[in-house]
Parts: sequence; C-alpha cells; structure tokens
Amino acid sequence: MLMGKEKAVIFDIQKFSVHDGPGIRTLVFFKGCLLRCLWCCNPESQLKEPQLVFYPERCIRANKCWQVCPTHAISVEGNRLILDKTACNLCGKCVEACYAGAWKIFGMEVDVDYVMKEIEKDIPFYRNSGGGVTFGGGEPLLYPDFVNAVARCCQEEGIHTAIETCGYAPWKNFEKALGNIALVMFDIKHIDPQRHKELCGRSNKLIRDNLKQLSRRGGVEVVVRLPVIPGLNDSEENLKDTAEFVASLDGNIERIELLPYHRFGEKKYERLGREYVLAGLQIPDEEHMQHLKGLMEGYGVAIKVGG
Repeated sequence: MLMGKEKAVIFDIQKFSVHDGPGIRTLVFFKGCLLRCLWCCNPESQLKEPQLVFYPERCIRANKCWQVCPTHAISVEGNRLILDKTACNLCGKCVEACYAGAWKIFGMEVDVDYVMKEIEKDIPFYRNSGGGVTFGGGEPLLYPDFVNAVARCCQEEGIHTAIETCGYAPWKNFEKALGNIALVMFDIKHIDPQRHKELCGRSNKLIRDNLKQLSRRGGVEVVVRLPVIPGLNDSEENLKDTAEFVASLDGNIERIELLPYHRFGEKKYERLGREYVLAGLQIPDEEHMQHLKGLMEGYGVAIKVGG
C-alpha cells in the first residue's frame, strides 16, 4: 500500500464507537475548527495547535509537575495548580513526571502511515459488524488532502469511510476530501444565519451553500444532523424551517438525525481553564425529542431521533 506524505494534527483515535456511522467504528479526531458553538462537547478540538490540559480530579499533589517545568509555567496558588499558558512551551516534562496522569497534551502531528496502522488493528471488527472509520474533530475538512489519503488507503482495504463535518470549509476542501468517502454526516446547528452566528460565532451561509452542492454531488450518502439544544435551537420555527430547507435540496439527503444535547463535554472546559456558559442546561427527554420529530415530519425527508 502506497502511503501519502500528508500530515495532520489529531487529538485522539477512539476505538469501538457505535454512534458515528454504521457498525463498530474507529474515530479519528482532528484538531482545529472555525466555529465556536456554545455547546461544543470537544473544546480541546477547537484550536489547531496542541494544548496542555490539566485534570484536577486526578491530581494527588505530588508536586513533581511544577518542580520539573523548565519555564516555570506551573505554579501553586493555595490548594490549586495554575498554568500560565503563555509560558508553557509544551515540552511535556510535566506529563512525564505526573504518575497520576493529571497532565495531558492534546494534539500531535501524525502522518498517514501512523493513522492507518491504528485503523488496521480493528479490521476484524469492521468486517464482522459492517463498520469502518469515521473522521471527526474538530473539523476534518481543514485537512482535506490528509483525509483523502487515509480514506483512499481504507478503500483499498475494503474499509467503510465516513466523515462528520460542521460544513464550514471552502467547497474545494470538500472536493479534495470526499473522493473516497462513502458517508457524510453534515451538521446544521441553526437554519437562521444571524442566530447561527450568535450561537456558533459565524454565519451559516457557507454551510448552507456547501450542503446544497453536496446534495447534488452524487456518489456519497448524506445524513444531516441537528444537535438539539434546549432553548437555543429547538423552537418550532427553526425545526420546521430546517426540515423545509433540507427537503428542498436535490439528490441524496438520506435523513435528518436529531441528536439530543448532553453534558459530556462540560468538565473539559474546566480542564482547559475555560467557562462553560451552558452549565446547568437541562437534557431534553424522549418525549420532547419525539415532539420535535413530529414537527419536522411531513416535509418529504425522513426524521430520526438519535444517530
């Protein structure tokens, strides 16, 4: 197999997922995203650069980390460890010194060969379950050549390939990345451009335009995903307008999946030293999700609750 020379920054390769495409899957998480969704469950993926993350619940106060830090980026303030991100050079000495695992660097540059070796370990699981590989993040379309190179290797091995995207990338990136992709899971956060900008930091005009082009492209299955965030994007108007927009598109949109909000990413903000502005937001129950499904039905596109 001829491996490409392309490289990318990833922050995780997760095995045995059953929620991000058919069958048992390996998820490759890319670092970097141009949106800043208020509910982002992977805030460590937003910056393209590697980041040092602290897990306070793991810390046993052995004091090794700040003692070995060559730039004095870690200090003690009362009962807390403080990280000066401007002084940290990501040397990793604190990670090596902490045997409790309280420090971790998220993000490393990898090549195609590295990722394929991890993927190939799970080939028996793909073949027994109809699974494969899903590229997520962050935003994998920030690395279109790398995604295409890995996906091409996967196709040569008969491995199903999928991509999860927020849709905010130049269309040329889609064209480069999708040549060997079988399934695209495409997010719509909010259908209104101004409200989308308020919730995610940018207008959705580019996202909408990309979905229109993608729906006409052919050769790839497309699933639209709507994360349901109570009070932010679950109004009757937004749900109906989203269904109407998707139904108006040509071609190959298979369905819309309604994904209920969860709090899995809340602790990550604390570890990154960031405030989570949606703390305490209630998780939508099954009755509410079915109500939203009912609002969207009847527009000519299949609606499903959950991935």
